[in-house]
Amino acid sequence: MHIYDILRRPVITEKTIDGVDATNSYTFEVDLRANKFQIKEAVETAFDVAVTDVHIIVMPAKTTRRGKQIRIRKPKWKKAVVALAPGNSIQLFEGV
Repeated sequence: MHIYDILRRPVITEKTIDGVDATNSYTFEVDLRANKFQIKEAVETAFDVAVTDVHIIVMPAKTTRRGKQIRIRKPKWKKAVVALAPGNSIQLFEGV
């Protein structure tokens, strides 16, 4: 898997912005096949920062019901919370 295929998009919500301010951690949507080592390498290469820790959460699919049928509205996806070394920051999240 190529490094630039791993990171899909940044997840920008009120909670993730508070994480940037409090613990210098950034949240990204990543490929389902990516592991912690690949995510760490991708963030370090793409943004030229030092990553200290990576946490991964697989978000479940959102479903709906139509009678007895259960349909998937949104498929499951994986997000990664990446903690950076002190003094590093990603300019993509600044000023949001």
